[in-house]
Amino acid sequence: MPTYQRRGDVPRKRHIQFRDNGSLLTEEVMGLEGFSGNESILYHLISPCRIKELGDFEPIKREEWVPDAHAHRHLKTMGIQPEGDAVSGRQLLMWNSDVEISLCRPAEAMEGFYRNGEGDEIIFVHEGSGTIETIFGDLPYRVGDYVVIPRGTSYRIVPEGPQRYLVFESPWLMEIPKRYRNEYGQLLEHAPYYHRDIHPPTELRTHRDRGEYEVKVRVRDGFQTYVLDYHPFDVVGWDGYVYPWTFNINDFEPITGRIHMPPPSHQTFEGRNFVICSFCPRKLDFDPLAVPIPYHHSNLNSEEMIYYVSGNFGSRRGIEVGSVTLHPSGIPHGPHPGLAEKSIGQTETHELAVMCDTFHPLRLTKLALELDDPSYAYSWHEESGAAASADEDPAGVTSHL
Repeated sequence: MPTYQRRGDVPRKRHIQFRDNGSLLTEEVMGLEGFSGNESILYHLISPCRIKELGDFEPIKREEWVPDAHAHRHLKTMGIQPEGDAVSGRQLLMWNSDVEISLCRPAEAMEGFYRNGEGDEIIFVHEGSGTIETIFGDLPYRVGDYVVIPRGTSYRIVPEGPQRYLVFESPWLMEIPKRYRNEYGQLLEHAPYYHRDIHPPTELRTHRDRGEYEVKVRVRDGFQTYVLDYHPFDVVGWDGYVYPWTFNINDFEPITGRIHMPPPSHQTFEGRNFVICSFCPRKLDFDPLAVPIPYHHSNLNSEEMIYYVSGNFGSRRGIEVGSVTLHPSGIPHGPHPGLAEKSIGQTETHELAVMCDTFHPLRLTKLALELDDPSYAYSWHEESGAAASADEDPAGVTSHL
């Protein structure tokens, strides 16, 4: 996690007596990689092992769509219907063994609490704001935030107004790229964001309430429900390096160059066998002979998913806010016909998009079938009209991805 943090009251040293009104508190070490990774130490009023009732275990069901043809895909997601809450309303779009990518338009607030016990989460907030109540304290969020939630974090999302999320879940650590950090974890001068851009939980509120509280925990590729007779946020203090935090996409500092910069220059997070990148408004290539859109490329051993957040998408026919494109491995992709010539002389772009590149093939769900635009695979043919549709803004978001 980014830096050491401390909230509430903690004892002078680890693993010694620490009391609340004379009662010995329960110390919990929440750590990664056994006892050799990052950790936080939390002090509870009640043992976190204590449960009142065991609920049912609900296995996760994934309905896969296997297309008849291996082709580029365009999924129009803005029309998905609101359902469930910020957890139960997640609609899986694509996945592999390293990462799951879901859409979410919650229809209601969360009544209970949730904890992902088998993976990290990053929630990109496309629409809406609110507060994520967590065991580490309150975490406000707003449009454009990446909300990074480490595994083992109990939380409840309290939304303000309509919400729309893009959700990444991984059984592996999702973190700041190692190439942005020195050996002590400090962000380096060439990193496209800094510690000041990272926002940890604010106020720690200790709940002493008693009653019945339901906590849903993701474990063993399913959900186990537990009923507690105490509020799960009973922590009086904690310190360490494991906690949730937010980073806003608009605080990403784009890296530009004399000649076109490759997608890794936009990297924001890394996971095992995948990366998450942010395409933000920026100045374009400034060499007199520069072609300020990407060259065609073949992702021979990776797949490219792009979620379009805002900007002018006239450079690709049919692309709109909330569109998702998937350019699978093994076949080339690039700008639509005529865009390279039309882009010459452009000096800036106003795109905003989130990309996930994976190094193992992504599998699609039946939701992807419902959202699929079958004409997209043919949109590089001059007669498709793709080139003509680019006249409005050849430096729009999609001409640079």
